Amino acid sequence: MNAIVNYGLGNLTSILNMHRRLGIPAVITSQPEEIRGADRILIPGVGHFKKGMDNLHQSGLKTLLDELVLGQKKPVLGICLGAQLLTKHSEEGDVDGLGWVDAVTIRFDQSKLNGRKVPHMGWNDVKLVDKNPLWEGLQDEPRFYHVHSYHFQFERQEEISATATYGYEFATAFRKGNIYGTQFHPEKSHKFGMKVLENFSHLSQ
Repeated sequence: MNAIVNYGLGNLTSILNMHRRLGIPAVITSQPEEIRGADRILIPGVGHFKKGMDNLHQSGLKTLLDELVLGQKKPVLGICLGAQLLTKHSEEGDVDGLGWVDAVTIRFDQSKLNGRKVPHMGWNDVKLVDKNPLWEGLQDEPRFYHVHSYHFQFERQEEISATATYGYEFATAFRKGNIYGTQFHPEKSHKFGMKVLENFSHLSQ
């Protein structure tokens, strides 16, 4: 069973529908016992970083997630804002995140975009740069759908799992042990995203 964490911000129904298409048991929940009883955790997100962290703190979910992910090493997948929340800090709202990975979240550098608009929105080829189990069965450069104005900046390059280019190259996926994150939206990325979610559902502690 996968728990799709409802903390008030997220593309929850689309992720649940993709699970149903794949025949993967999943539930949208903010209930601690349901999250605690799940085999894997997904943290989606659409919206503002500060609001996301405020909601996690106020709901008590931050403490629970720290326990399950850092203490029990339960597999977790952050998606878009949900992945950004796993970093140490964000320029959006100038606020600290969960700090699970060695990265910060920064706004796209407009001076390097050659006139491209922010947010970055649309399909991008993605370069897979490690042996992440989420990439099992994918072609070398799959395409994924992105919608974001901020991106990860990693201190440790070995935590980067995939990159994309929008004016310049940026990290679009990462892995640190049991902690996974994608800037792109697998639930909006058709066969490529379906494969990522299917692979995640096969992970165990």
